[in-house]
Amino acid sequence: MKYRKAFAAFVVLVSPLVARAQAVTPSGSLPAHQQLAREVYQQLVEINTVDGVGSTTTAAEAVAKRFRDAGFVAKDVQVLGPRADKGNVVVRYHGSGSGARKPLLLLAHLDVVAALKPDWSADLDPFKFVERDGYFYGRGTSDDKAMAAIFVANLLRMKREGFVPNRDLILALTADEEGGTANGVQWLLANHRDLIDAELALNEGGGGALKEGKPFINSIGAAEKVYTDFTLTTKNRGGHSSVPRADNAIYELSTALTKIAAFSFPVTLNEVTRAFFERTAAIEQPELAAAMRALVANPRDSAAAAIVSREPRYNSMLRTTCVATRLAGGHANNALPQTATANVNCRMLPGHDPADVRAGLLRAIADTGVEISVAPEMEHAMPSPLTPELMGAIERVTKQLFGDIPVIPTMGTGATDSKYLRAAGIPGYGVSGIFGDPNDVRAHGRDERVLVKSFFDGQEFLYRLVKTLSSPPSKTVS
Repeated sequence: MKYRKAFAAFVVLVSPLVARAQAVTPSGSLPAHQQLAREVYQQLVEINTVDGVGSTTTAAEAVAKRFRDAGFVAKDVQVLGPRADKGNVVVRYHGSGSGARKPLLLLAHLDVVAALKPDWSADLDPFKFVERDGYFYGRGTSDDKAMAAIFVANLLRMKREGFVPNRDLILALTADEEGGTANGVQWLLANHRDLIDAELALNEGGGGALKEGKPFINSIGAAEKVYTDFTLTTKNRGGHSSVPRADNAIYELSTALTKIAAFSFPVTLNEVTRAFFERTAAIEQPELAAAMRALVANPRDSAAAAIVSREPRYNSMLRTTCVATRLAGGHANNALPQTATANVNCRMLPGHDPADVRAGLLRAIADTGVEISVAPEMEHAMPSPLTPELMGAIERVTKQLFGDIPVIPTMGTGATDSKYLRAAGIPGYGVSGIFGDPNDVRAHGRDERVLVKSFFDGQEFLYRLVKTLSSPPSKTVS
């Protein structure tokens, strides 16, 4: 996942209190459904699916075999993709059709970020699945092979139990979410929309946070910012550095960047961020909580905005943000610079027109003589609606398993494949029920890991949630 998705919401919400590793039943005595999930998890982690090195097709075929062996017919288990090494597996679990409802899509990605053994601890190999000290270690354990393994094991469990949902369930495990040129969700939408068309999708991008080892909040990703870059450029006739002049390309660019540093886009709340601040206020310190409530009531409250904006993690939820990330200038140590450039990275709120973002930056640097690159044409993915059916189901299952903790919708400042679904009219939600330490996020990094207990808690959470969302309204799932 780009930036940090599954646990990014945790960092937004939680203080530096950390989670403690929790004791679990030894794997040899696990219940059958947990043992299966562990086996699938290990199999997927130990298949290298790094772009350009490994193959998602190998992982997709391994998953497909499990479903075929369980009695799924060939037409309901398909491995397909644009290249031999970029396979996606799509499985359809047929429901009764009694509710005439569109399917529920269960989405996870098979590819992982590159990892080198020398970069990890000496006794760990990123492509060897290790259980130790209450954790599962390996590349992809958190991003995103945990959810992939859970969805596989849960559907196979439902098949054994004879569960008949009131809608079809679709599992899609895809390629190139982390990069590469063959993104599975985009390719499936463009070439096989019918295979994954759904009423809504459950995906990565959310999860639970632990505080002092106990569940604290459960976050649900329902919106994402949109990424774009602008290039700032200034040019000058240059000259010999022994005869400096006031018109200096580097100075002009520096002035423009200083103005951008002082510039803020206005507070703009949507359904998701409004719910985020409403619910986060219940667990924040009094001053911040009061400011959050004031902003929900009136986004133009500048005093409240100033208080909330002090915290970078909250500021990014309030508005479109733009920040300088790269800088270059000059061509020789003994010459006045003829060109200076900077990259300004913007994370735009859903629906914020890039042309309007560019216009805001132009206003901020007026009279500096610095140029800004043209705004790109971009397709925005609007927030997924917080429907009572979905949110009610998540809240009920959260309470059953983790107690009376808040369920908080969030807007990701990074990105997941849900953005492609939302743009295509399929609401996507980041929800996993996998809890972790918000101050020990290791996805994309050294010694990636997930608490063993949290993995199995997430398995049970998603099992109950999927059954709740695909059972008759009168039926209680427990």
